[in-house]
Amino acid sequence: MESDTTPEEHRQRALLLADLGRYDEATEEIAAGLSAAPDESALLATLARIHLAAEQPVEALAAADRAAGAEPGTLPALVVRAMALTDSRRFGEAAGIAGEILRTWPEDAYAQRTGAALLSESRNGQEALNAAWNGVRVAPAEAEAHLVLAVVAARLRLFDLAQRAYAEALDLDSAIGDAGLDVGVVRLERRRWARALEELAEEASLGAAPPPDASAPEGYPVEQTAKPVPPKWSEPPAVSRPRKPVLDVSAASGDAVLETIRYGANGTLVAAVITASMTLVSAGISRVWAGLIGVLVFVAVVLWFRSRLSEPVGRVLSRLRSGDRWLAAALYLTFAAPLFLVAYAAVGGLPTLLACMALAAIAEAVVLIGRR
Repeated sequence: MESDTTPEEHRQRALLLADLGRYDEATEEIAAGLSAAPDESALLATLARIHLAAEQPVEALAAADRAAGAEPGTLPALVVRAMALTDSRRFGEAAGIAGEILRTWPEDAYAQRTGAALLSESRNGQEALNAAWNGVRVAPAEAEAHLVLAVVAARLRLFDLAQRAYAEALDLDSAIGDAGLDVGVVRLERRRWARALEELAEEASLGAAPPPDASAPEGYPVEQTAKPVPPKWSEPPAVSRPRKPVLDVSAASGDAVLETIRYGANGTLVAAVITASMTLVSAGISRVWAGLIGVLVFVAVVLWFRSRLSEPVGRVLSRLRSGDRWLAAALYLTFAAPLFLVAYAAVGGLPTLLACMALAAIAEAVVLIGRR
């Protein structure tokens, strides 16, 4: 990297390359900037957007998480993370971020329309429609506000509203009609909403009725006669997708594995010790407690592990088995240990309880001695 090139200059070069559809070269430019400023949130957010444009949601989420960690609570980082979560089908988390955006920036035109669109992607309903209308209220002269209203309304099968909102967007900016053919990341949101509207227009031929609790805001008609008819776009221009990852996605997954082992093994050990102490009072009560807590700990460990990953579980486990057998063994022991509490509840016996403690202790020891 040139010593006199700033991170922002690298970012601007990456944006230019992305606008040409050269996403692979754009990520290389971001990588050069990150080599000098690894926690630069603007670089990380731009990297996430490039991966989104290249349809690589796992890599996008890893970059978005890093951006959010480097500069928490900023609008660009929240927007790109919500999009990456949606594309990774983690809709609950995406809806939570969309709601945070809408609450934090109630008078910001970009925040309101983008938050509304993101909310409708992950959890559509009257709340998303109201937010989209607020985006129009805040910036009535911005075409993208009306485009978002069209998308949200179409998702609610309010087709007349969607058609009129889309027509208004075209009146304000005729380029909206070709937005689906855009490449790059500068107009990423516009392209995303335009393509979504095209898909919804195709679904409209099914003639589904609107949800009973969905109603159009004042100022727009409520009749359901017309259907949104955006233009039929040809295939978008060819792009060069990144092949070599800039960020090691496996690093974030490795942290999730370590946290799962630490919390899961410690929790199981505590539960087993309490179970053993309860045998002094009553073996029956001890076994009932063991059955309940064993199931709860097992479910909690599995759900925690899944929630912490930004890539498929199978891929993480396969990589662990092939590259770090000690850590893989510790993870499997963490999953297995709570089941011995359930086994103790079923058959009783001190050896079963001791086996539970031993498995959890071994898993914890692997992490403590650094066998990774």
